[in-house]
Amino acid sequence: MYYELFCIFADKFIIMRVFTSIKVFLLRVWHSAFLKYAVVCIAGVLIVGFLDENSVWSHLKNLQRISELTEETEKYNADYQRDQAKIRELDKDPKAIEKIARERYFMKADDEDIFVLSDDQREPEPESHEAAE
Repeated sequence: MYYELFCIFADKFIIMRVFTSIKVFLLRVWHSAFLKYAVVCIAGVLIVGFLDENSVWSHLKNLQRISELTEETEKYNADYQRDQAKIRELDKDPKAIEKIARERYFMKADDEDIFVLSDDQREPEPESHEAAE
């Protein structure tokens, strides 16, 4: 019986010593100058990294947006060059204007007939309710 009480007391004593040593360590850290510098550094990193309008996060988003806009600009420049080449071709060759008019706008000369052939599949028209009755 005394042994059991001694074991319980010893366990509680060891646990109390561990808690006391942890408490002493935390109090030393709390009252040290290190904590002040650590808090200021962490706050500074959070402000500069995420919260400020000129943060690293905003900078990365802006870099991504710049790359997207650069790709879009290159695409539009290629379209512009292609269209400029077509305009130059139309200025040089009057037959090219006639070709475009015939292909795109189905224009024809007075003595011609145009037949438009299509490979498109027509969808069956839905039967109306009235026709079913």
